[in-house]
Amino acid sequence: MRRSSWKIRILIGLAIVAFAFFKKCASTEENPYTGKEQAIALTTEEEIAIGLQSAPQMAEQYGGMHPDRQLQEYVDLVGEKLVTNTMASNTPYQFDFHLLSDSETVNAFALPGGQIFITYALYSKLENEDQLAGVLGHEIGHVLGRHSAERIAETEFWQTISQGASVGADAGGLVAGIGQNVLLGNGRDDELESDDLGVRFMINAGYEPREMIDVMEILKAAAGPNRVPEFKSTHPDPDNRIEKIEEAIVKYGGQ
Repeated sequence: MRRSSWKIRILIGLAIVAFAFFKKCASTEENPYTGKEQAIALTTEEEIAIGLQSAPQMAEQYGGMHPDRQLQEYVDLVGEKLVTNTMASNTPYQFDFHLLSDSETVNAFALPGGQIFITYALYSKLENEDQLAGVLGHEIGHVLGRHSAERIAETEFWQTISQGASVGADAGGLVAGIGQNVLLGNGRDDELESDDLGVRFMINAGYEPREMIDVMEILKAAAGPNRVPEFKSTHPDPDNRIEKIEEAIVKYGGQ
């Protein structure tokens, strides 16, 4: 009787795993903006809705919106110039650019659907409009790359795999660990893809793409000598990013 029960558990576990792979294959599509094949769990409308719903909470975590309206308008101006002069203008995404009050955390990030944020701590370190365009262009790249939607699909896939493994045997923790490693690896690829797109957008909008290299130097200096080694981080090392940015500048015909 116990042997029969064990076989049933194995079959259920295998069925769950098979379902996870089937679902992933069924949801795979070509990203129209990058040409990359991706497993996407969300529609464009769902991405936009998630971004809009999450934006207030994310802003609150960084001290809310910066009170200086002139600075916010400047960020809006540069962001809108990037959107207007690139393929971002031909997408359904609703781009909004937010300058956050946080003066300690050097950061910029994008929510799915077009909500883009930069902290005052990072903004204050930038030396010119081209560098701001580099930061915002990189974040627009995350949106068009549909990286958040891809991560959500990837997470759901590994959660289902882990569930199937847990039903069939006590191996869920191992499988979940593999899933995390995959997510971290893909995260580094996403950063490099967004750097590439950011350079392309800068050139299209008339900005000096080499200023993106100076942004990497600013990020490296902000991280300090104790920055996390690349193999432990979701982000590539700034030095490796600089090399890829230089390649992108040549590829897209920059100076």
